[in-house]
Amino acid sequence: MPTAPTPDLWPDAWREARLHVVTGKGGTGKTTVAAAMATALAESGRRVLLAEVEQRQALAPVLGCSPLDDHERLVHVTPAGGELHALAVDARASLMEYLRVHYHLGPAGTVLDQVGAVDLATSIAPGLGDVLVMGKLYEATRRTPRHQRRRGTPESYDVVVVDAPPTGRVVRFLEANAEVADLARVGPIKAQADAVTAVIHSDQTVVHLVTVLEEMPVTETVEAITELRAAGLRTGLLVVNQVRDDGLGEDDLDAFHAAVDGDVDLTAIAEELRAAQVPDPDETARRLLEHARGHAERLLAEGEQQEILDALELPTVLLPTLEGGAGPRTLPRLAAALTSQVGALV
Repeated sequence: MPTAPTPDLWPDAWREARLHVVTGKGGTGKTTVAAAMATALAESGRRVLLAEVEQRQALAPVLGCSPLDDHERLVHVTPAGGELHALAVDARASLMEYLRVHYHLGPAGTVLDQVGAVDLATSIAPGLGDVLVMGKLYEATRRTPRHQRRRGTPESYDVVVVDAPPTGRVVRFLEANAEVADLARVGPIKAQADAVTAVIHSDQTVVHLVTVLEEMPVTETVEAITELRAAGLRTGLLVVNQVRDDGLGEDDLDAFHAAVDGDVDLTAIAEELRAAQVPDPDETARRLLEHARGHAERLLAEGEQQEILDALELPTVLLPTLEGGAGPRTLPRLAAALTSQVGALV
């Protein structure tokens, strides 16, 4: 099992970030980590918005709430006075809101939606969906009591946490507005795209990566970090998720290496089992040795992947494998594990 890092890994610069983007290869638990990070920030007394952008309804089961939509919803109030709000950002709804706020197309926008023009616009230009989603998130980070907002939503948020697309698509998602700004030379679309791009490339935004100690997720993580750095985007925490406790102490290391090398006296083990009156001691000894060797080989493989991650020189957080999976009962444990390793988030 990798060694947990010392506390206070959360640099002062990150404490001021308003937009925390969480990405990772599918199956690594990025949605759960995003929810844990948002929960930890809310537990520190902040007003937090947690947003998913892929319309998978993956957050609701983790948070223990009904399916999310494009309306910001209060899902948890913490003892410290923090608030956790959540929503599922929808490109079509974001376009309708954009038309209403920036072009005052209330009834006209509804007509466009009814005739299918809105769905057509977002389907024939897939990048437009990313632009609209990022625009919605930008609005949430910049909102103040003076800005227009949907009735019933908070006047402002301290932090926005995004359950972002997976590593293979996250840079394209974040850079969509930069491409639009290059195409739209003038006008409000150009101004909006430039403003979003400026925030994405500023100290206000940080991208956290989630992985597990397996070859493919680690490889994708390394590639994503290279791509993020090349694009000038700030990387934050590297979260190694689903870390298993190997249960080994220093006294077990000799036996561990013996199992790896195959240097184990199978007859002696069988004799001990026979003395303990274990049925079929020879077959039981063989199966025990096979299981121990497989366990040792897996730990070695995980150690090799951890060495690859260590070379990235990013502040690393280790989150444990949870019995029964991720959900509203186990989420506070992950949030506490995160906070204990990165120090206070405020």
